[in-house]
Amino acid sequence: MTNTVQAFTLTALAGFSTMIGALFIFFKKKDTLVMKALAFAAGVMVTVSITDLIPEGQSLLKNQVSPWTIILITFLFLFLGILISISINHYLPESSKSNSKLYRVGIISMLAIIIHNIPEGIATFITSSHNLTLGISLTIAIALHNIPEGISISVPIFYASGSRKKAIFYTFISGMSELLGALLAFLVLGSIITESIMGMIYITIAGIMIHISLDELLPTSLNYHLEKTSLLYFILGIGIMIINHLYF
Repeated sequence: MTNTVQAFTLTALAGFSTMIGALFIFFKKKDTLVMKALAFAAGVMVTVSITDLIPEGQSLLKNQVSPWTIILITFLFLFLGILISISINHYLPESSKSNSKLYRVGIISMLAIIIHNIPEGIATFITSSHNLTLGISLTIAIALHNIPEGISISVPIFYASGSRKKAIFYTFISGMSELLGALLAFLVLGSIITESIMGMIYITIAGIMIHISLDELLPTSLNYHLEKTSLLYFILGIGIMIINHLYF
């Protein structure tokens, strides 16, 4: 029972760290902050996908199928993730209002991150339940990359709507979706979900996050016509996540 409480606590802490990213909405309102935040978040999400999600997914598959099958599964489920992201775009059409695209970016980011956080919560809960030390290390790593994810949701929603309450609420929902993953693991999935299924889920999430980054976040940042600054913050996001990956 103690292990279960600790696992839920660690998962909640990892998820709640997303709220730290929402603190950026209390900075002085500047268009350049939005531009930098979107480019930075795009760099983070692309790097998380390439250095964490895809390798972790392939690692979970390697004991189940052959290397060539892993390559095929990777391409198929990356493509599935991209299709899911395109579908989200389709059902959240852009209007002609000036702030509509920015608001849409925030909503799509929230949906993508929720889909990302649920299996992340499952992984954190299961890991912490079996190995508390490893669970703490995983929680720290997840918390560090959840902060810029919070930025990618809260900043565009706040600057599009002018509502801090709305930005904080959507960021909170996305972060706490990790607890939903933990609850699913505790009630159902812990005994049902296989390593292969988790691997496919991680690769699918990578496809979603790569698409949202390169099709929504970065292009929206570049629309502010400060291309060099956007690319600098995109690279900064990549660099910070590489450091996070190396040391945590």
